[in-house]
Amino acid sequence: MTKEQIAGVLERIALLLELKAENPFKIRAYTNAARAIETFGGNLSDFQDDEAVAKIPGIGKSIALKIKELAATGSLKYLEELSAGFPTGIMELFSLSGLGAKKIKALYDQLGVSSIEQLQKACEEGRVAELPGFGQTTQQKLSDSITNRAAHAGSFQFGQVAADAETLRADLAAHPGALQVDIAGSYRRRKEIVHDLDLLVATKEPEEVMKFFVSHPLVESVILQGPTKSSVRLGSGVQCDLRVVTTAEYPFALGYFTGNKEHNIELRSRALQRGWTLNEYRLAPVPVDSKAKKKKPVKKIPKVHDEAGLYRAVNLDFIPPELREDWGEFEAAEKHSLPRLIEKENLRGTFHCHTTASDGHNSIEEMAEAAQALGLEYLGIADHSRSSIQAHGIDEAKLSSQIAEIRKFNEKLHGFRVFAGVECDVLRDGSLDLPDEVLSQLDYVIASVHSVFNLNKAEMTARVIRAIENPFVTMLAHPTGRLLLKREPYQIDIPAILHAAARTGTWIELNAAPKRLDLDWRWWPLAKQKGVKCVINPDAHRTERLQDLWFGIGIARKGWLTKDDVMNCLPLGKIEIALRTKRER
Repeated sequence: MTKEQIAGVLERIALLLELKAENPFKIRAYTNAARAIETFGGNLSDFQDDEAVAKIPGIGKSIALKIKELAATGSLKYLEELSAGFPTGIMELFSLSGLGAKKIKALYDQLGVSSIEQLQKACEEGRVAELPGFGQTTQQKLSDSITNRAAHAGSFQFGQVAADAETLRADLAAHPGALQVDIAGSYRRRKEIVHDLDLLVATKEPEEVMKFFVSHPLVESVILQGPTKSSVRLGSGVQCDLRVVTTAEYPFALGYFTGNKEHNIELRSRALQRGWTLNEYRLAPVPVDSKAKKKKPVKKIPKVHDEAGLYRAVNLDFIPPELREDWGEFEAAEKHSLPRLIEKENLRGTFHCHTTASDGHNSIEEMAEAAQALGLEYLGIADHSRSSIQAHGIDEAKLSSQIAEIRKFNEKLHGFRVFAGVECDVLRDGSLDLPDEVLSQLDYVIASVHSVFNLNKAEMTARVIRAIENPFVTMLAHPTGRLLLKREPYQIDIPAILHAAARTGTWIELNAAPKRLDLDWRWWPLAKQKGVKCVINPDAHRTERLQDLWFGIGIARKGWLTKDDVMNCLPLGKIEIALRTKRER
């Protein structure tokens, strides 16, 4: 089992113990053990030695034995015994927004609810509202959450499928019969929500490649297996299609299966204007109409060896996959005005990161080491402020102590710097959770909305604008508050927010956490037009999540952004000046 799988089992045990109303210390022991495993830097083989596991901070002897059993056998008798005490479907209830272990236990004990279907029926009959601690509002929220879940069936966050997609890509590329391999479709366009995965392979050995694909360890079931196309269902639930083509067909297939419908229609239309037909396999002359009195002249079809050649054939610059949404890319490609999109190598640092001081899993030093390992020059620490009780937000005294700790830590560093910041809650009236005299001691301030999402558009917009008008606020985090496939954005006037950001010089965050990817890519062209600067942040609560910056780069590219549009592409010396300049506006 992988570290992530073992940690997942420990977290599942903690949830089941909560449902049993076990001792809170016992529950916390399993939660802490899961965190310890996730951040463990040793080898997986160490998990088969209970003494070695017990030496990992946060893991006792009893849990170490269970981890050894998991690592050795892939199963755990204790988990099976715990699970036997509850219906199988009860764990699904944890996927609904607003439902924790205590409420699920109340629903189970008092109404016999042990599945989403049973909960929906209980809501429809009004029985949930009658339970102590629930009421009409909670019942309606749960009902809405169930409806939202059903509406998004078959949809996946980009980040949910990325690991599987990249594993399949790498494994297919390593196959001796594969000549070229790519992931196409909405994944390649970096859409925040994908419905399936489209893999493409150029090969002279289609049968061998297909056999390898359908028997891959990630495949749970085979939907269809054919000589040139196979469809499978992965263990994650997403459907994955593989098409095999020849090397000559590959550029056309990759282009066809990457662009959205509207993009492909326009591309075919441009081919037709030249007397050609374009499909997923080739460019060919339009069939001659023998009855036509006057035959249209047909331009000579150029040789196409790659995607760039396909676009050149119709007098266009190469259009990056992320832009293929029929959103102005053809006009720009025709005028040679497509931007040089940001690359992951352009990022020099990032700011929205948490530590154990609030709800993070790692120390300042561990986060800094991880950032340096990614090649970054600086890292900002921004733990939650005191109003975020659920995130163990820090008060003025703890923040002052953290600032001193960061200043001292920086004395040991060379060519790298940790900036002291805070993720400061925007209160209902737009004021900030901490006074200006405290905020003035920091290198930067992130303003965030974490509560009271039900304001109308005018109220929410005024609230956020008041916050970013505070001279100590450097950037606005996750501006719409959305959680993809789980929570809709709150009502807010984004053009008005961007106008205020342009006026105050406030940076707008592109939150790279796969569950957010907020601000949405569709708004970045307008932000760019207004001169608003982007800052790509991972909202990392553990070292591994710093790598979510990769997701943010994909969305930034999709939003037509260049390195000049993104503040954290500045090197250390220049970002220090930019932070000071923002304060002095």
